[in-house]
Amino acid sequence: MTNNNSLSLKVNRIRAKIFNMVSTGVIDEPINRFYDIVSIVALALNLFAAFAFTFDYMEEHYKGLLLAIEAITTFFFAIDYVLRLITANELFPKETGAKSIVKYIFSFSGIIDLLSFLPYYLPVFFPAGASVFRMFRIARILRLFRINSYYDQLNVITEVIASKSQQLLASGFIIIILMMAASLCMYSVEHEAQPEVFQNAFSGIWWSASTLLTVGYGDIYPITIVGKVLGIFISFLGVGMVAIPTGIISAGFVEQYQRLKTVGDYAEEENIHFIRVRLSTHDKWTGKKISEIGLPKDVMIVAVQRKKDTIIPRGQTVLENDDIIVMCSEKIKELQPIDLKEITINEGHSWNGRAIKDLDISRQSYIFMLRRRGKAIIPRGSLVIKAGDTVLLYEKHLTNELL
Repeated sequence: MTNNNSLSLKVNRIRAKIFNMVSTGVIDEPINRFYDIVSIVALALNLFAAFAFTFDYMEEHYKGLLLAIEAITTFFFAIDYVLRLITANELFPKETGAKSIVKYIFSFSGIIDLLSFLPYYLPVFFPAGASVFRMFRIARILRLFRINSYYDQLNVITEVIASKSQQLLASGFIIIILMMAASLCMYSVEHEAQPEVFQNAFSGIWWSASTLLTVGYGDIYPITIVGKVLGIFISFLGVGMVAIPTGIISAGFVEQYQRLKTVGDYAEEENIHFIRVRLSTHDKWTGKKISEIGLPKDVMIVAVQRKKDTIIPRGQTVLENDDIIVMCSEKIKELQPIDLKEITINEGHSWNGRAIKDLDISRQSYIFMLRRRGKAIIPRGSLVIKAGDTVLLYEKHLTNELL
C-alpha cells in the first residue's frame, strides 16, 4: 500500500511538472522557459512556411525546406497536444481523470490545439479531402493568443471584450435589423428600375451591408431619385451605427485602466500589508501546491521569488525550498487596533536574565517573537531573555465600551 501511494505521489509530481512546462508563461524552471521559447519559435516557423508557400519563387526554390519546417513543427504541435491531454487533470483539478480530458478536448484551447496538427495528417487517410483539410490549418494562428500570458496589454483587450460582450451583441443585433430594413426599403424603390440587381428583399443585403458598414464597393447602387435619397440617409445612419461598438470598446478600455488605477490607489489608501517569508526544507509548505496549503480567505500569495526569477503564482505552482513568498493581507477595520513594539534588551534592562513567564507585563500585551543573533525564536514561558535580544510584542487597545 505504501509503495502504491509513493508511486502515485511520484506520478502526480511528474504530471504537475509537465503541466507547468506546457503552460505558457510559467518560467519557474529553465526547462519551462525553454519549452515556451520552442513553442513560440515552432509557431512562428510554421506560420512563415504557410505564408511562404503562397509565393511562387519560395515554392520553386525552397519547397523541400518549407515542407520540412511544416512537418517538424506540426509534429511538435501533436506532441504538445498529447502532453496537454496527460496533464488535463492539472488544468481542471475538480474533475476526474476522464472528465478532465473530455473537458479539455472540447474546450476552445483544446479544439485549436487539435486543429493545429490533425488536418496535416488526415490526407494520409482521406486523400480526396486534402484541399479541405488544408483550409483548417489556419487554426494554428489562433495559438498566438497564448502570448497573453506574457503581455498584460493583450489580456486587457480580452477582458474588455468579455466585460462588454452583452453591449456588443446588442449593437450587432441592431445593425443586423437595420441592414434588413435597408435592404427591404431599397428593394421597394429600386426593383422596378433594376429588376436584375434588386431581384428580391434579400438581394439588397450586400448593398445595405456595404453601405451601413461604410465600405461602399459601388458594385450595387440605386439609380432612382428616391433610391439615392434613401441611400444618403442610410449612409449617414451607418456612420452612427458603426460608431456604437467602437464607443463601447473605447469606454471599456477607459473603465479597465481606471479599475487598474483604482486597485493601485486602494492598496495605498486601505493599507494592504505585505510580508515576505523564506521557505526551508522543514516548512510544511515546501513541496506543496499553493492550492493545497489552505491560506485564509483574506490572505493571498502575490509573488514567489525563486533565485533570480519572480514567479506570478498559480494554484498549481509548487513551492520549493529557499523560495521567498510574498503575501498580502487587507487591513480589517472591524478589529481592535494593535500596537507593535520592539524592545532591545541591554545589560541593565529589568528583563535581562528573566524567563518570559516571570515578566510583569499587562494582560493585554503579548510577546510574539524574539530575535537573538539574527535568528527568530518562538517565545515560550521558560525562555530566558538575554542581553542583546530584541523582543517584539503587541498591545491591544480596549474600546471605550469595555472601559
